[in-house]
Amino acid sequence: MAGRCADRVALVTGSSRGLGKAIAVRLAAEGATVALTARTLDPDPKYQGSLRQTAEEIIGAGGSAVAIAADLSSSPDRERMFAEAVAAVGAPDILVNNAAATFLRPLDRFPENRARLMLEMHLLGPLHLCQLAIPAMRERGRGWILNITSVGGDLPEGPPFSEFDRTAGFGVYGTAKAALNRLTKSLAAELYDDGIAVNAAAPTNPVATPGAGTLDLAKTDTEDIGLITETALRLCTGDPATLTGRIAHTQTFLQEFDGRARP
Repeated sequence: MAGRCADRVALVTGSSRGLGKAIAVRLAAEGATVALTARTLDPDPKYQGSLRQTAEEIIGAGGSAVAIAADLSSSPDRERMFAEAVAAVGAPDILVNNAAATFLRPLDRFPENRARLMLEMHLLGPLHLCQLAIPAMRERGRGWILNITSVGGDLPEGPPFSEFDRTAGFGVYGTAKAALNRLTKSLAAELYDDGIAVNAAAPTNPVATPGAGTLDLAKTDTEDIGLITETALRLCTGDPATLTGRIAHTQTFLQEFDGRARP
């Protein structure tokens, strides 16, 4: 399949549903061979979407994909999944760190085990996968890493603080995403001379995905999922010499480039 990602391999985490699935489908439509990974391999009544369903959608549209189930909170499982992906389709030219685990609760009663899981999924796991992907990217002299972040990583304004910031329980989530943003900037700087672009992207407003529904978000002021897929495509195909180190919010980013962001 010809396109902007032709002859490239993309590894997309958390691609059984939601933003990860949408980004994987878009990269495949642009010619990438996509390695899909998440916990849910086969359809399950408890979940909406599975890796096998994403792979079937991509293949049915003429694309190429492999599905590899993994617990991305586990370092050994990340290593196994990465090795299986490389054996199946080759080392990734594009890595999209999208998988997440999110719990909302005030900080004074946030369970330590859940905080550790969130930091593993939002920060340590992406760093580990970057470390696994960098050697082959460095050898080729090119690569694209995209971390899916959130406007929740921005610092709250105040005092006075908004009612949302006082009551929503996003403290650990925002902390993890802020750390991911800093990691993105640091990797971009360290890998600049290697021709590897490292960026982060976030929807400007919530997107009505299964995850957002579970957290009771995205009821109003929702955003077309096409904005994040277009942003991801641009960040995963841009010139690493000029398009790196960005923490891109979809609407601002797309307006900056061509003024055609959609509500």
